[in-house]
Amino acid sequence: MYRFGALFFVAALGGAALVACQTAPTTVPRPVAGFVTDLKAFDAFIATRPTPAQFHAAYPDVVLVLPGTMATREMRMNHSRYFADVDADGRITGGKWM
Repeated sequence: MYRFGALFFVAALGGAALVACQTAPTTVPRPVAGFVTDLKAFDAFIATRPTPAQFHAAYPDVVLVLPGTMATREMRMNHSRYFADVDADGRITGGKWM
């Protein structure tokens, strides 16, 4: 009888572990090299309210200008510099290209 209880416990524990593995997030955004060309994907990424570290991980070649950071205002014809708006927690909520 003791073996049956132990087997049932192991089976239940294994099933719980399997369910936990299936609900874990599986997609990690791959870094986008160069400037942004897919604005729809970029807007979807910004909608997740990323931190500046997550932004740099996803778009390593894009210059992120946060509020209070000094930056020049030269004209850029590509999407290579993003002036971000942040909330009280420091998460990016929007912004504009310049």
